[in-house]
Amino acid sequence: MHANPSLFRRLAEGLVFGSRPLVLLVFAVLTVAMLYFASQLRVDAGFKKQIPLQHEYMQTFLDYEREFGGANRVLVALMAREGSIDSQAFYTKLYHVTQAVMAIDEVDDARVRSLFTPNVRFVEVVEDGFAGGNVIPDTFTPYVDGFVASEEDFATIRANIVKANILGRLVAKDWTGAMVWAELVPEDAVEKLDYQKVAAQLEAIRQQYEDEHHSVHIIGFAKVVGDIADGARSVVAFFGVTVAITFLLLMAYTRSARHAALGIVAALTAVIWTLGSLRLLGFGIDPMNILTPFLIFAIGVSHGVQMINAWISERLFGSEIIEASQAGAGLDAYAAARAAFAKLLLPGSVALASDVVGFLTILLIPIQIIRELAITASVGVALIILTNLILLPILLSYIDFAKPALAREKALKRIGRRDHYWRLLTRLSEPGPALATIVVAVSLGVFGFVHGQKMQVGDSEAGVPELRPEARFNQDAAKIADHFALGIDSITVIAEARPDACTLSYPAMELIDRFAWHLYNVEGVQQVISLPQAAKIVNAGWNDGSIRWRVLPRDPDTLRVATQGFETDSGLLNADCSAIPVTAFLTDHKAETITRVVRAVKEFREANQAWYPGTNLRVELAERALEEGDAFESHQVNLRLATGNAGVMAATNERVSAAQYPMMGLVYLAVIVLCLLAYRSPKATLAIVLPLVIVSLLANALMASMNIGLKVNTLPVAALGVGIGVDYAIYIYSRMKEFLDQGLGLSEAYFRALKLTGTAVLFTGLTLAAGVGTWIFSELKFQADMGVLLSFFFLMNMIGAIVLLPALLRWLLRGQEAVAGNR
Repeated sequence: MHANPSLFRRLAEGLVFGSRPLVLLVFAVLTVAMLYFASQLRVDAGFKKQIPLQHEYMQTFLDYEREFGGANRVLVALMAREGSIDSQAFYTKLYHVTQAVMAIDEVDDARVRSLFTPNVRFVEVVEDGFAGGNVIPDTFTPYVDGFVASEEDFATIRANIVKANILGRLVAKDWTGAMVWAELVPEDAVEKLDYQKVAAQLEAIRQQYEDEHHSVHIIGFAKVVGDIADGARSVVAFFGVTVAITFLLLMAYTRSARHAALGIVAALTAVIWTLGSLRLLGFGIDPMNILTPFLIFAIGVSHGVQMINAWISERLFGSEIIEASQAGAGLDAYAAARAAFAKLLLPGSVALASDVVGFLTILLIPIQIIRELAITASVGVALIILTNLILLPILLSYIDFAKPALAREKALKRIGRRDHYWRLLTRLSEPGPALATIVVAVSLGVFGFVHGQKMQVGDSEAGVPELRPEARFNQDAAKIADHFALGIDSITVIAEARPDACTLSYPAMELIDRFAWHLYNVEGVQQVISLPQAAKIVNAGWNDGSIRWRVLPRDPDTLRVATQGFETDSGLLNADCSAIPVTAFLTDHKAETITRVVRAVKEFREANQAWYPGTNLRVELAERALEEGDAFESHQVNLRLATGNAGVMAATNERVSAAQYPMMGLVYLAVIVLCLLAYRSPKATLAIVLPLVIVSLLANALMASMNIGLKVNTLPVAALGVGIGVDYAIYIYSRMKEFLDQGLGLSEAYFRALKLTGTAVLFTGLTLAAGVGTWIFSELKFQADMGVLLSFFFLMNMIGAIVLLPALLRWLLRGQEAVAGNR
């Protein structure tokens, strides 16, 4: 049973140490090459990378992205710091801001809306019918030298704004500002948008036009990416701080600067190779995945500590000893490296393989940014197998203590120094304390499960949770929400119907109108815009403006009169009026708000038979109309969710919610299978996995208490936490198993395992927690949150491995092991 692993170890040992100079040369050449490729990495942010394109809502999004715009909107609000918009200076700035936004190459000029764009018009009833025009008259040119605006000009514009029904939309409700509303051109696989460039241009607009009298406020996905990318640059500084802290702590642990440096070099080599591999795979660095190199470094250090610890014992004493009296003369550096390699090959491989397989399960989530993270993390951990199990022991074979005899003497004095603490911990493996430990752990697990139910899928706070509340973007979002009746948060439902439905199908238009009213009355909806609402206003206009006539005409000819004035650039209909969007502007994009609105949409369409899943009703009805000619009649309506940024979030939230438990189940399944293959013991495997489950439950409760929602950039952390956490348990149990196989009792096996690897496990957990703990000072809130979560995972999984694992083994292995007390 053990012949094959032994044979594998011998073959691997001969391969690694048989030609050390050649192996080092290969590593050096590859590292230089990977460093070159890593230097070519660029920030690669993409809107569509963050959405589940196969989801029902996103199919609607893709079908109508070019006709009605997508969710990739930018809003630029110009606000008067004092007074109202009635000043020539304000309108001059608004004109130039509008022109500057349109000058951005990535902006779709046809979809820019502002008081100064020709697609913003008013209509009014006059004595002989209707009159209309641009909200800003052609004669009003405040940006032309010599022009002087009059009070009559401002009064005319204010009246036109009211007639155009854009107060609260393009003009602030309190008349203190105006909005420029722009859509970015749709991106595809070939032509990607440079979001950082767009964000920089938007920021340049702010810098140019903001002064002591006016402020500029910008929101939109492109600006979010830009702000996160700016904040992510500080990640480099935090990475340096983490490396420095880790080096100092590792030096204090090993009592050797050169050996501490080797651990850092091996971990950094894995990071360089990972970044170079990303470039070779055609990926860039997404700001949301900027923390992955930290994780690779942390995992590398974690396993490097075990290798260095084993090498020191072999170098100074010839083996890992329990008592000073057992100390041998020690091996030379080369022999010690071979012995450490042979000892850690199996547990190190199992632990790292568990990490790789665990990360690969994240690939099941059909969102590109998560798949990129899974590939990055998996490649990185796979490379750690090379750097920590091959490069590090070879480097150790060349680097010795400056004064080996002195190092040995000091190490001998330290051997029994922590025995008192290890004996106290060993008591937890005795039946009574072990049972109490299990009861406490189960209670914590139940607590975590109950409170973890409060964790929301999606954003749990207003604004952008990736940025701090005081960040300029979140301040801008709050300002716009306070002064306008709409913001960036909107969800659009596409009503598909027969061709020319707006003129030939009163029942279809009436249903869409009722649906818009239904949405308007949902909590969290600020405003709803739809074609039937606009048509009712026009119909009243044709009847002396009487409010009694603000209804949808039933007669097709009258309905045609009410709707024919609306062009496709209004965003209210498509070319043949077979697709009519209904847009609801929301108070925020909290998960509960989006869920409530989506639920209301589904309830309405089910109650009104306005849902045809899997069917593009517009295309189907157009084909039928072509076949049946003039005899064709249909009043069917298909209400399809959803475009708009809230529609994207709804799809993402649903996909994340659906993937949460299957993903975690697969992560645990991978860990279980690998542990079973390595140790051939279901009970030992259960003892290794149960602490991970309890920590995961507690992590959910922590996220709920910190208002961290489960979303695209937090879901993988749960899998990463399990993958990293299992390492501690594997190293502890591997050492215990050695002594259990020798016939020792469980408590004695546990005591010896603690003496040999307990310090390394404690050091690793505390060091990694300290390293990522520095993230709480980051400009990026999501990095600070991830720092708290990962510190929690590092510490709690370490405690679980040291405290709960032996307690579980005591009761799971009863009757199979020698009784406790054989000390």
